Amino acid sequence: MQTVAVVLEGPEQLALSRLELSPPGEDDVVIDVAFSGISTGTERLLWSGRMPSFPGMGYPLVPGYECIGRISEAGPRSGASAGEWVFVPGARCFGNVHALFGGAAARLVTPGSRVVRIGEHMQEQGVLLALAATAHHALAAPGAAAPELIVGHGVLGRLLARLAVLRGASPTVWERNATRRGGAGPGYRVVDPETDARRDYRSIYDVSGDASLLDSLIGRLARGGELVLAGFYEQALSFQFPPAFMREARIRVAAEWRPQDLEAVRALAEAGELSLDGLITHRRPAERAADAYRTAFGDADCLKMIIDWRACA
Repeated sequence: MQTVAVVLEGPEQLALSRLELSPPGEDDVVIDVAFSGISTGTERLLWSGRMPSFPGMGYPLVPGYECIGRISEAGPRSGASAGEWVFVPGARCFGNVHALFGGAAARLVTPGSRVVRIGEHMQEQGVLLALAATAHHALAAPGAAAPELIVGHGVLGRLLARLAVLRGASPTVWERNATRRGGAGPGYRVVDPETDARRDYRSIYDVSGDASLLDSLIGRLARGGELVLAGFYEQALSFQFPPAFMREARIRVAAEWRPQDLEAVRALAEAGELSLDGLITHRRPAERAADAYRTAFGDADCLKMIIDWRACA
């Protein structure tokens, strides 16, 4: 069994290649992928070669962890059925080719326990469940306060704001890029940080991935306030101790989502409570994958790029 996949052969060296797939076992499902998304956080670091040391890292690799498709084969112990639509957080089924995270392919083989059933009506919006789950995980930590300030109005920042509003919060969102200040959902506002004089935020969630902001964000906290690092940072993080000391600041790192986060946001989206509208801005067929990656990482107007695999065999 083979598949067509995006392969990063090295930094900024992308090819669309045909790869051999691992044979499916009794616990596995085979998925014909319809759509996959490009992450402008972790995948940008893979593309540029700046990804810090990470389990599974190495070239050549198949990127991608945001994909949906239909099950074409289901093993007898997979717990799934052929014909079901599922979200797939990547796969490790490409032999000697690294899979970090192994979702940008036309066909995948993965244990049935790793997929999440979704309604067919979700279509391409289903790829957004990974980022929604990431936002949910940051909010769902024991004792976590809803954000009063969110730094960054990309897709993750927008989903975090929408989930916070569902919890009764009314956050402010900072965005330096004027083109991204539009599209605010109900219940929150987006501002240029230079126009915000407030310095008593009790909870700040940073999704920018910009390590240089740490000192300035600590300076915006109220005494005893919490700064949540919910982005992915390529550089070492450091901060000046006296301002953090004076505020008794708390710093929390939000790790990647867990299965319960994915299930929670899937339920919210399918119930119509969490809107996924307005987040997918660009689409490319799989044969234009190289252009898709360049646009996703280089066009400020691109919030989320989707690769369409439906024409690939």
